[in-house]
Amino acid sequence: MNRKILFKLIDHTILILVSILITIPLYWVLKTSLTGENLFNYPPSLIPQDPHIFYFVDVYYWIPFVRFFFNSVFVSVIVVTANLFFNSMAAYALRYSFPGKKLIILFYLSMMMIPFQTTIIPAFLLTRYMGLLNSYLGLAFPLSSTIINIFVFKTAFDAIPGSLFDAAVIDGMKEHSILFRIYLPLAKPAIATNMILTFVWSWNNFIWPLIIISDKEMQTLPLGLSTFLSYFENTSGQLYAFVIMVIAPIILVFFMNQRRFISGIVSGAVKG
Repeated sequence: MNRKILFKLIDHTILILVSILITIPLYWVLKTSLTGENLFNYPPSLIPQDPHIFYFVDVYYWIPFVRFFFNSVFVSVIVVTANLFFNSMAAYALRYSFPGKKLIILFYLSMMMIPFQTTIIPAFLLTRYMGLLNSYLGLAFPLSSTIINIFVFKTAFDAIPGSLFDAAVIDGMKEHSILFRIYLPLAKPAIATNMILTFVWSWNNFIWPLIIISDKEMQTLPLGLSTFLSYFENTSGQLYAFVIMVIAPIILVFFMNQRRFISGIVSGAVKG
């Protein structure tokens, strides 16, 4: 057998095994949500016994799931839109050479090393001062721009030939027209990367909504999950059904933009 084919076969075998190992927990959660069986049963059954969707129906009726789902979707849409707008403009500005540019980039990189938990108190005070407690804008405020996604856009913009920018300037295009009509259409992998990362971060956000939300009607799905656990006990089937209903949109968004997301991540790791 050709040596190259052998190495490729080994690589694919390893990738398949790793994929199976990664998929097992998700499969187990899905199986439990359909059967409600005890997780500590021995020997464990790999094939669901008498599966049904009653646990999903229970979750739907026991808590205001539709309201929590709408809140999460609406906040995530605000976060994604704000990130695409602010991050692209910041990355576009970093294309230029100006005094202090390296200092600004160093400042951005240093800010990435500071965890969000250390800035919760000033963020809360600022949000309260602006009157955004118990509001969608308040939920979206801390994630309205993310530094890592600024660099994703910057890398994509740096890979665009400067001749396109020169031609646009000669044609009399304004800066915002150059950004939105030339650079962004050519940076679709970066857009997909921004959308997926910010959507996942917003969708899974728990600490910030827990701090600024006191109205039950404004709770997002992660807060709804904690509320669900505080109301009911011994609900393995309902609990995992809730988990499946929470993570399903994330999986869907990822698969819809998988190819461009991977392209954006790879391009962000290579200097253009």
